Amino acid sequence: MKIAFLACPATLPGSPTRRPDAFEHDLYVDALRAGIGNRGTVTDIDWRAPLETLAQFDAAILGTPWDYTEAKDEFLARLGELEQAGVTVCNPLAVVRWNSDKLYLKELGERGAVTIPTLWPDRAGPGDVLAAFDHFRTDRVVVKRRVGAGAVGQDSFTRAAPPSADWALGQAGMIQPFLPAIQQEGELSFIFIDGQLSHALGKQARAGDYRIQSLYGGVEVALTPSPADRAPAEAVLALLPFGAAPLYARIDMVRLADGQLAVIEAELIEPYLYPRQGSGFGAMLAEAVLRRLG
Repeated sequence: MKIAFLACPATLPGSPTRRPDAFEHDLYVDALRAGIGNRGTVTDIDWRAPLETLAQFDAAILGTPWDYTEAKDEFLARLGELEQAGVTVCNPLAVVRWNSDKLYLKELGERGAVTIPTLWPDRAGPGDVLAAFDHFRTDRVVVKRRVGAGAVGQDSFTRAAPPSADWALGQAGMIQPFLPAIQQEGELSFIFIDGQLSHALGKQARAGDYRIQSLYGGVEVALTPSPADRAPAEAVLALLPFGAAPLYARIDMVRLADGQLAVIEAELIEPYLYPRQGSGFGAMLAEAVLRRLG
């Protein structure tokens, strides 16, 4: 079996523009290769490679195409081309299209998931942020892009340090109250393969920050979740609007003031799946891929 691990110039080995956190790409690919063993090959390749090259693969895993958020329509079109060429795309286009706009969180809330209270301005400006302080009765908020990843373009404002008069997000956004648990307990991530929990971890920001990604100094620690913490993550997975569980899903949760875990993201496109924290992850993912390829 020939498997393409789709990436981008910022994550591919040897790239002159490689990101500081591209080591995550290497760990992910190595885990998948070890799991596949001699039953196939795993090739990391730019998702913008010629279609005739990518069409020669049996499957395409959306590994680290971390620049897709700046070219969403192009990315979705490419996935559609691959599926039409007979390549098994994981996760498939229908899942990616639904997950590519964070408005999906609103849908999950309507389906019964515990979510973070959110405002959804089309083009957030200073007035939206100031109104959010009163709406949420809070002194601090976080503003995110609806199409985004890795905290790129994200801002946090307080009543004492609001946005400047000329600040603008420049695209559809979302505004949420800042949750103190992010800097205390951190974010909890649950990694599912074919609907089954592979492993879980806690992600904590460095002192003085609230962003938990390694790019900003965040650290990760493997954990064994309690049944009470595992249940809401499994509930979110069950609420996804698809006929079957996706190949992979990372359900990110954060604790609300009342102790409930709320979904902060349901990552189904190109999430890093933290193989270091899951000793059996590579084998589990490989078996799931091979099942899809028959």
